Amino acid sequence: MANFGTWLHTRRKGRLFGKDADGRCYYESTGPARKGGGTERPERWVIYLKGEDASAVPPEWWGWLHHTLDAPIAEAERKPWQLPHQANMTGTAQAYHPQGSLYATGQHPPATGDYEAWTPESVPKA
Repeated sequence: MANFGTWLHTRRKGRLFGKDADGRCYYESTGPARKGGGTERPERWVIYLKGEDASAVPPEWWGWLHHTLDAPIAEAERKPWQLPHQANMTGTAQAYHPQGSLYATGQHPPATGDYEAWTPESVPKA
C-alpha cells in the first residue's frame, strides 16, 4: 500500500507495466532514464499489498524489477526451483523446527552414544 508521496510519484512519473497474480502493481518511469552502472535505464518499482515486504515479489517479476529481464517470466517458463512466495514464519507457531530442536518437542532427544563428553582427564599429557 503506497503512501501519499509514492502515490504522487507513481501518478506523475510512472506507467503501469503489469500486475502479478496476487494483485501487486509494477511500474516503470516515463521520464528520462536514470544513469546507473554506465547504462541508462528506466526506474522500476512495485506497489506492495498492505503488510508485505520485498520478499513477496514473485520470481517471475523479480528479474524484471532488477533489470535482468526485459519482461516478466511467463508462468509456463518458470523453472522448478522458482517456487511461489511463502511468508517467513520465523518467530511464529508455524516456524520450521528440525528434528532434535528444543522448539519442536520441548525436550532434548535421547543420547545415541556417538558423543563422548570432554573431561580434563581425557586430554593427553604432553
